[in-house]
Amino acid sequence: QVQLVESGGGLAQAGGSLRLSCVASGRTFSRTAMGWFRQGPGKEREFVAAISWSGGRTYYSDAVEDRFTISRDNTKNTVYLQMNSLKPEDSAVYYCAADYGPVDTACMRYGCYDYWGQGTQVTVSS
Repeated sequence: QVQLVESGGGLAQAGGSLRLSCVASGRTFSRTAMGWFRQGPGKEREFVAAISWSGGRTYYSDAVEDRFTISRDNTKNTVYLQMNSLKPEDSAVYYCAADYGPVDTACMRYGCYDYWGQGTQVTVSS
């Protein structure tokens, strides 16, 4: 049984930082591409960032490029999302997701992902 558990969400002021973590269990993490998505109130879930098995490939949405950094530690089965220069429009529930595709790459599409966490709330005040 695959489990993804996010943590690190909370309240931040605009311009501040938060770091989200997602711990995975149940399958070989080092062969799992990981992604972060978010869903704001009344909005569809949207792609934020993705990272390949080895960490050698990363992708970001235009909205977070140059402010957010995705990384992973395969020894800890954990993927991170460092969020800097936060804006009120970054407020959302953030979800991590696991992609068990056969290739060491990263995917920006919702449909690539096989498992999802429960989400962690991020609220940015102005």
